[in-house]
Amino acid sequence: MTDARWVVLDVGETLIDETRIWSAWADELRIPRLTLHAAFGAIIARGDAHGDVFSVFGIDDWRDRVPSVERAYGGFRREDLYPDAIPTMEALRAKGYRLAIVANQPASRTAELRAIGAEAEVMAMSDEMGIAKPDPAFFARCLELMGGPDAGTVAYVGDRIDNVVIPANAAGMRAVWLRRGPWGVIQELPADVRPALVVDSLAELVDRIGEVWPAA
Repeated sequence: MTDARWVVLDVGETLIDETRIWSAWADELRIPRLTLHAAFGAIIARGDAHGDVFSVFGIDDWRDRVPSVERAYGGFRREDLYPDAIPTMEALRAKGYRLAIVANQPASRTAELRAIGAEAEVMAMSDEMGIAKPDPAFFARCLELMGGPDAGTVAYVGDRIDNVVIPANAAGMRAVWLRRGPWGVIQELPADVRPALVVDSLAELVDRIGEVWPAA
């Protein structure tokens, strides 16, 4: 049955370690990296949007600085991939699962991911789609891009409860919470939210993927 099942992978803190991009932001804003990272954690703990971190430092023009940060960052590099990212995609394909990478990212990230070895049958970023998580339309479009599979045959894997677990569940998908990265270690599951699976790495996902669809 695995040939009818999809695994959708998020990008930030799922496939890609975002330390370098946030360090580029700290350098652009002339804020010590540790200070910005600590403030970022506080914003997550409060449940605010990550863009609110700039207001902590009284920075209102951060959107104007995006091109400069992107130039300094230079896009995804192989070194930004979590060590288990590529092996996990290969292992899931070998098990017969179909793969998609759909995430909240700039449009340029699609080509960058392919350039560093990330491959999937379906790959799309929010800027290309014109919609972003946690909008229900994002998950509906995700299903459309995959050819319209039943939502229950799709596992969506990501690090955020607010952007992945809750809305993916609401869309009828099997949400898999990956507990790594800032959101993964700071956010806490509400009592009434139950992912299909909780893992601490993608390598663990490979070992336990069958638990996402328990036998009837």
